[in-house]
Amino acid sequence: MVDQRLTENWPELPLEAWRDTYGTLHLWTQIIGKIRLAKAPMINHWWQVPLYVTSRGLTTSAVPYKARSFQIDFDFIDHRLVIQVSDGTSQGLDLKPRSVAEFYREVMERMRHLGLDVRIWTMPVEIPDPIPFENDRIHCAYDAEKAQRFWHALVLADQLLTAFRGRFIGKASPVHFFWGGFDLAVTRFSGRRAPAHPAVPNTALYVAQESYSHEVSSCGFWPGNGGYGRASFYSYAYPEPQGFSQARVRPSAAFFDQSLGEFILPYDSVRDTASPDDSVPDFLQTTYEAAANLASWDRRELERG
Repeated sequence: MVDQRLTENWPELPLEAWRDTYGTLHLWTQIIGKIRLAKAPMINHWWQVPLYVTSRGLTTSAVPYKARSFQIDFDFIDHRLVIQVSDGTSQGLDLKPRSVAEFYREVMERMRHLGLDVRIWTMPVEIPDPIPFENDRIHCAYDAEKAQRFWHALVLADQLLTAFRGRFIGKASPVHFFWGGFDLAVTRFSGRRAPAHPAVPNTALYVAQESYSHEVSSCGFWPGNGGYGRASFYSYAYPEPQGFSQARVRPSAAFFDQSLGEFILPYDSVRDTASPDDSVPDFLQTTYEAAANLASWDRRELERG
């Protein structure tokens, strides 16, 4: 069941209170994301690899497998992982305290039981000091209430990011959850090629260069990671146009973090405002306008009137 208190407001999400659950869940989502990566055909900017927010949790959506398809869902209401196949078969396991190694073994056993022979590279990505999934017995926390709070924050962020995406008629990404960075993101494109992206810590160079092959204004939501150390909305441009960091954006709680090279809107300031449904869109729009105007995007051709 859903804690009804979570459906009324933006839930509290202090990183320290759920750091252990976050660390484990991050790695669980990487296992599921890597299964999708192993079978889904390549799409520009790695758009075939993320997960998507649902009314119960996160999903891979349908993944092709020979003449069948399958999808894997995190259900943060009943706290289950469910694998469903297009032939009507399914398998599941409880989301509960268990090590990454045990979770990996259980998932792969259920995949094989369903006739899904999928092999993945078991090294986590985009994190320091990674441990292969099959050897990780350190990360084993799962607090159901904390996981549900995280998911409910994603539901609310997904709604606002989706509405923001809808005002752009140029090339734009889906609103999707990247299991590498553990963030919800949406990206707008000017249509112009970008200079080759430099290396990103803990990420292969070719991954970063495919992601940023074209000029972008990107924004999203971190549930506590991302280098800021607290839940926040973020916005950045690549390549960053001159004067971007000095641009005036709204609301007043937003600021440019020089170490990250991104605008930040702290999640707690969103929770404290009388109208989150206004403050977040204001942040998304004004940071996009700063990037698009300073980089001379053809906004009349890219935006809905």
